[in-house]
Amino acid sequence: MRDVKVKANPKSTHQEDSPSVKSTPEIEKKYVHRVYDAIAPHFSSTRYAKWPRVAAFLESLPSGSVILDAGCGNGKYLGLNPNCFFIGCDISSPLIRICSEKGQEVVVADAVHLPYREGFGDAAISIAVLHHLSTEERRTSAVNELVRVVKPGGFVLITVWAAEQEDESLLTKWTPLSPKYVEEWVGPGSPMDSPRVRNNPCFGLESIPESDVSVKEEKDKSEMSHQQEYFVPWHLPYHRAEVSGASASALASGLAKKDDKKGAVVYNRYYHVFSEGELERLASGVGNAMVVDRFYDKSNWCIVLQKEALNQDH
Repeated sequence: MRDVKVKANPKSTHQEDSPSVKSTPEIEKKYVHRVYDAIAPHFSSTRYAKWPRVAAFLESLPSGSVILDAGCGNGKYLGLNPNCFFIGCDISSPLIRICSEKGQEVVVADAVHLPYREGFGDAAISIAVLHHLSTEERRTSAVNELVRVVKPGGFVLITVWAAEQEDESLLTKWTPLSPKYVEEWVGPGSPMDSPRVRNNPCFGLESIPESDVSVKEEKDKSEMSHQQEYFVPWHLPYHRAEVSGASASALASGLAKKDDKKGAVVYNRYYHVFSEGELERLASGVGNAMVVDRFYDKSNWCIVLQKEALNQDH
């Protein structure tokens, strides 16, 4: 197998002067980056089960393949196929530190700007990552990056949360985004600035007193079946919050709130849930790859892309 050793780099955190971070919308910095940094140990302790379809994809790859996991989290898929070489990256340095402590090859990096040369890997995976990107432009860029970093003929597996959840009751526990977050949402392609939202009376909250906003939002939840932008809560138990040390500042800044009934500090995570066919449409903009498989699994839409092979005539 070729020498592709990459030194784990958990200390190269997402610094403010990084070009990729400068272009990151504030809503992602606050409700994705900061949240996962704060909940990393607890999140990791809950992430151990491997999805059978993802495992089957990884196990089907030839011996000696270099597999890139973009948004690897706690690294639960790294090394799943012992005959392949895995390299993971994630925007959260605490999660990368967890991977590094397990001896995995990892680096802190942004899924929209992967730190690998073109054609570096034989395959790539992006498991439950794209739904944390807040504009279609950024989601498209992430798909392009996944295709760029695999060699011609290589495969890319992508999974995202579906708007069509198997357990529809979950939707009632999620908070649809409202206009009070518009000022935190920057960058081209923001759905909060789309005609669909501007013309939707469900979002007409500007003239409503702040004290009445939550009431209005509750009233309109049933009318927002087309909604795709949500805050999904993460309950960090008090004893885990005390250990993390990050929750005190999160509570002070309003990033998190206490739920004494559940004995937890509650963080909101940003999600753009995908409607049926949306992921394929997104991937169709990648000119040198094609969808070779699509499926719905565990309330996720999933696709497998194959990068166009080199023309043997040239």
